[in-house]
Order: sequence, then C-alpha cells, then structure tokens
Amino acid sequence: GIEVLRFDELVEKGFGGIAAVGQAAARAGREPALVHMTYTPPNVAEGSKPIALVGKGIVFDTGGLSLKPRTGMTGMKMDMGGAAAVLGAFDAIARTSSSTSVVHALLCIAENAIGSHAFCIDDIITQKSGKTTEINNTDAEGRLVLADGVHYAADDLHCATIIDIATLTGAQMVATGTRHAAIVCNNDALETLAIAAGRATGDMVHPMPFAPELYKKEFKSTVADMKNSVANRNNAQVSCAGIFVWCHLPSKYPGKWLHIDMCGPAFVSGRATGFGVSLLTEIVRNL
Repeated sequence: GIEVLRFDELVEKGFGGIAAVGQAAARAGREPALVHMTYTPPNVAEGSKPIALVGKGIVFDTGGLSLKPRTGMTGMKMDMGGAAAVLGAFDAIARTSSSTSVVHALLCIAENAIGSHAFCIDDIITQKSGKTTEINNTDAEGRLVLADGVHYAADDLHCATIIDIATLTGAQMVATGTRHAAIVCNNDALETLAIAAGRATGDMVHPMPFAPELYKKEFKSTVADMKNSVANRNNAQVSCAGIFVWCHLPSKYPGKWLHIDMCGPAFVSGRATGFGVSLLTEIVRNL
C-alpha cells in the first residue's frame, strides 16, 4: 500500500520538521510530502516485527536562509539520495520477497527553498516527537525531516528496527571518504550486520561512535528542547547529526536503530551511484 501526506496534512498531523523545511517551496506549489509505502510478504513469519526504512528526500537544497555559497549549491539535486535508496531497496525487497517481516518505507520529501515564507533562524518548531527544536542553521535541514520520519516509524508504525539513510553531512566525507558511508547505531549486532552487508554488496560502511551522553549537550537550547545544529563543529559532527535524529525516537525506545550518512558515496563526478539500494536490501534480507 501507499499513502502520501502533503503540506496541509503534514501540519495537521504534527510533522513539524518536514513542513518547516518545505514551507517556502509549498507556497510556490512545490509541496513537501511524506510518502509511506508498505510491503507485506506473502508469508509473514510468526513473531516477526515490522522494519522501517526512512530516507531523506531533499529534492533541492539551497541551504535556506543559511544560504549555501554558489559552489556549495551546485549539485544539490543529490540531496534526495537517501529517499532514492529507500525507494530502490523497497522495490527490490518486494520483487524478490527478501523479507519475512512487514517492511515500511518512508520518504521524507521537501525542497529547502528560500523566500518570504522560508523557515528562519531562531524559529522554534514542534516535531512529530512533540519535542521543540530551535533553528540555528536552516542548512541543517535533513535531520529535521528524518526526525519526523523515525518517530512516526517507532510510535505510529511500531517498528522494531528502524534504518534511516541520508546525504546528511559534509563531515561524513572527512570522516570516511567517498567510498564508505558512515554509520551510527544503538545495537552492536545490527552494526555488525551493516558492515558485513556493505562488504558483501560493495556499499561499504564504517561505524562512528554512538555516545548520546557525550553529544546531546551539543544541541542544548535555553528556549527549546534542543537546537538543530551543534555548538562545536569540531566535535564528531557525523555522530552528533545521528544523535539528533535518535533523540526524536520515543523515550526508552526498545528497538534497534541504524543511521547511515552517505553524502560522499551517493554521487561521484556529478552522477548518482545508487549507493544504499543493495546495502539496505541485504540488511533487511538478513534481519
């Protein structure tokens, strides 16, 4: 099945991150969307629990009012690579019956545009989790849409395993380069599976620290539950970006969560590589 929520429904149902990022483009007729697809295998395994794949789908990223420089904006059609990977993997999983669990695919789609209706620095938005986020960088928009997606997967769809994937940070390329994605994970077995899946498929990944107790302070705000960008840009930015997303899972979420930052591997020489399709399919096949 498939369900698509557009701007008015996103606002009504509390997807404050996706709505905020996409609101400027929405006024020009290019509405944000949450696309929810569900695959139910012919024979669902007894006792199996749903899996969610959540993709960042920023169809173009100007940086918003934290405007990117000219050279930094070129190629930002690539910023929907996470959602593209989820869509490709979902299709492969369904065609090959690669899972005995129900699989949900969530595409968090928006255009981060500039204009009189753009979200602003110092805005405070309420996300799907109910947490408030003070905006201190409109160019840290991907985590806002992912935060809504992962919370929906956990709280509304009751998924026991949630994997989000995104072209999230330039820091990923500093940390792991253009051939390996960076991963942040709250479960050792899932992290190990992701590494093995990467080696098997060629969509290689390398783990970053999962340490909320060290990194949550980077998002401290005096007027909201958290800010959307770090205080110290030299402090494990890849991990911090992942921890922001993790913070929007329900309190004491008992499930497994994997964050994949693939900014470098997603595009090479201006062309998409398809990174993430095989990786996600292989992970789901082995869950």
